Amino acid sequence: MEVATSSVLVLPYTASSVGVARRRLIGDLTQAGVYEGTACDAGLVLSELISNALRHATPLPGKTVKVEWDLRQDTVAVAVSDGGGETVPMVNEPTTWSIGGRGLGIVARLSLRWGVCVDDAHWESKPPAKADGNGNGHCPSDPGPGETTVWAELPARYGRPATLVSASSRDA
Repeated sequence: MEVATSSVLVLPYTASSVGVARRRLIGDLTQAGVYEGTACDAGLVLSELISNALRHATPLPGKTVKVEWDLRQDTVAVAVSDGGGETVPMVNEPTTWSIGGRGLGIVARLSLRWGVCVDDAHWESKPPAKADGNGNGHCPSDPGPGETTVWAELPARYGRPATLVSASSRDA
């Protein structure tokens, strides 16, 4: 069976798309030999990015959101593109009693780096030496006109899943 190491999904701009994308990503990563914990972290990050797009941005044409991932040798990159919003996504510092506002903080903690691409401008959370917030940062794909892409890059750890052995087969 061939395992998809990269994928682009155009999904409806609805809450049900979060679970669809997360399950597909985790399935693809685990079939490619990525540790379950790493796949689940990537799934959580993707879920947060899609949820933020649904909550704070407008849909792409056709009332859709675009979801991408790319598994590389040492990293997995995930990206979500939407029609943009009134503000640029950023990590908040919510109070302990705040109901929301923690999503990009979770993304930042689990990711090696993350960023935002709006038209020609790219911002990166942990900029490389040359990134200046004016189009010189990293963006996994070129956003179309009026499109905002929020992306994250996570470490990819590989290994075989543990094989469970029952007591009766050990004693045989």
